[in-house]
Amino acid sequence: MLKPEIRKDYLLNKYVIITPGRAKRPRDIKEQTVITRMAKCPFCPENINFKEVTDKVGSTENWQMLSLKNIFSAVTLNNPKAYGAQEVIVETPDHAKELYNLPEKTIEQLLRLYAKRTLAISQNKKIDYILCFKNQGSKAGASIVHAHSQIFASQILPPEIEEELLLAEDYKRKNKRCPYCDIIKKEIKSPRKIFTDKFVSAFTPYASQFHYEAWIFTKRHLDNITKLNDREFASFAKVLKKILIKLHNLDLSFNFFLHQVISNRDQHFYLKIQPRDSVWAGIELGSGLVINSIAPEKAAKYYRK
Repeated sequence: MLKPEIRKDYLLNKYVIITPGRAKRPRDIKEQTVITRMAKCPFCPENINFKEVTDKVGSTENWQMLSLKNIFSAVTLNNPKAYGAQEVIVETPDHAKELYNLPEKTIEQLLRLYAKRTLAISQNKKIDYILCFKNQGSKAGASIVHAHSQIFASQILPPEIEEELLLAEDYKRKNKRCPYCDIIKKEIKSPRKIFTDKFVSAFTPYASQFHYEAWIFTKRHLDNITKLNDREFASFAKVLKKILIKLHNLDLSFNFFLHQVISNRDQHFYLKIQPRDSVWAGIELGSGLVINSIAPEKAAKYYRK
């Protein structure tokens, strides 16, 4: 049995205890990803309010994807005390489909719509932070079954994001290189590699906080999703679909989100996928130390199969 190992995040002062042996500990509780439809679906075609549509793929009568104003937004453009904007992206008109079983081309369309909405929202000079994210499954906070993503835009830069940017800038000052460019070069040669081609690389991070956590980077040093070219969009969609299929086979809820800050043009854009199989309990909440019983090397091997 492998011994536990304490690992530090690449930049942030976060620590994870990788404990492969704990995966075999006795359990008499089984949690399941269960979602039950309680009311009519607001994202099915017959219930869409087109007055709230901000963008679409396809025609109004035959749309494939929509972005809508979030009518239950936590931040709004008319509230200076909580300034920002929120949108919902309905990923398909088909209520029975999930992102993993949509064609690669449709996943690419979703990434392009993220880019289009990021560009549009960023025209507001008060906005500094735009988060494109997806909650899949009840354990990940999804409140509606129909496949959808969200966009959250705020004038506030979250402290952890700001800290990561400052640490990356400090690394670059000392080493004359982008830390994430260095991380990519290292990880695609490690047992944590999932996928790599000329355009993107995916791997399980060294200090993974979640079971089967995965990161996807562009190989080019780009600061946000609007800068991707056609081949990068296609490669990104290919590896994202591969990972989503694997997570579906494990029946795992997950969150994924893009890392991009409007005011920083020298960051390295990437996407984090964090499955919600494990539950943070007393140690995580009390100490800030995270225990992960699935080693990232094991997770990467599963993704590579």
